[in-house]
Amino acid sequence: MTRSASLQFPEDIGGSCAPDARPAKLVFEMQLNAFTDYALRVLVYAAARPDQRCLTGDVASAFGISRHHVVKVVNGLQHLGYIETTRGRTGGFTLARSPEDIRVGDVVRRTESAMVIVECFDRHTNTCPLAHACGLKGALAEAFRAFLATLDRYSIADMVARPRWASTLLTLAPQPVAVSRSR
Repeated sequence: MTRSASLQFPEDIGGSCAPDARPAKLVFEMQLNAFTDYALRVLVYAAARPDQRCLTGDVASAFGISRHHVVKVVNGLQHLGYIETTRGRTGGFTLARSPEDIRVGDVVRRTESAMVIVECFDRHTNTCPLAHACGLKGALAEAFRAFLATLDRYSIADMVARPRWASTLLTLAPQPVAVSRSR
């Protein structure tokens, strides 16, 4: 998600601003990996269809993503206990538990391969000489905890309960499948 915001620097922070200083335009971007993005899509897709088995081909077509990626995500979600799969001609997948019991924050924590937002959060790869005394690290850690705490307040059921979104989920038309996705 990309958001733009105007930020003005008050004179009492960091010294005085030049009289002709203009507000800085900042772009905030928080990006989840493709696996997490697709995992959330698969879960809301299944939650919107509680009385039917979902097919990986249908999910791939509905979201315009590779069936191979969807199969990989479904397999991962099955191993994490979020969905149940059935093989064969009448196979498919369904949610393994109630959508009210699947917290968005939990899914993000369990599907993100690395929860390192800056280099210094990983002591094994950190090369920053300021890490041991950095004041920014604490603020970033607090912001990251707030991000996850916000996601923890929502369940997959909350996502599907939004009337406009639920009806859109149920009427997704097949999309052309993307060849690749860079993240």
